[in-house]
Amino acid sequence: MKKILVFLVLLSSSFLSAQSQKPSKAFKNLVEIMQGHYTSELQSKKDSTYFNISLRMTPIWKSKGAFLYVEQAMASKQDKPYRVRIYKLSERPDGKIVSEIYTLKDEKAWIGKYTDPTLFDALTEADLELKSGCEVVLERVSKNTFRGATGEKSCPSELRGASYATSKVTVTKNSILSWDQGFDAAGKQVWGAEKGGYEFLKVN
Repeated sequence: MKKILVFLVLLSSSFLSAQSQKPSKAFKNLVEIMQGHYTSELQSKKDSTYFNISLRMTPIWKSKGAFLYVEQAMASKQDKPYRVRIYKLSERPDGKIVSEIYTLKDEKAWIGKYTDPTLFDALTEADLELKSGCEVVLERVSKNTFRGATGEKSCPSELRGASYATSKVTVTKNSILSWDQGFDAAGKQVWGAEKGGYEFLKVN
């Protein structure tokens, strides 16, 4: 009898654990709307201080969780992206969604591979390096709208004399507003847009 009770308790615990790990509607919503090809072309035409940037986010490793392969490049040089990343999305118990940022050790080997996401099956997590402290924590603020940011000074950066970098992001069904900035140790901005974030509109 005791063995049966122990089995039932373990079975119940396993079921509850499986339930708690089931992605929420908000999580699945965010993963879905982030995917696609975006450009800041319209913004660049309105304000010449912004460049025409291409942003691509392609789902990979679907059997392992929520991963996006990301390329960011000047629209005129999409074959030479200046940013190549993997985003790993996960959900915290409090309902907030964390987007961890990974660099690729041999990023040139993967440029343009978004045209066939199955090619990334050959890529392993050992080929990635986590940008510790640079994760973006997002919250759902309304239907199809999520907003989040990095920690205030948690993301180290050495670009152009910076000491740390920050990112502020708003994701909607058809757009992404992204404001990346670098600051020196005294808190002075040394790179990134000054007026506000880049407005990426979804192309497809």
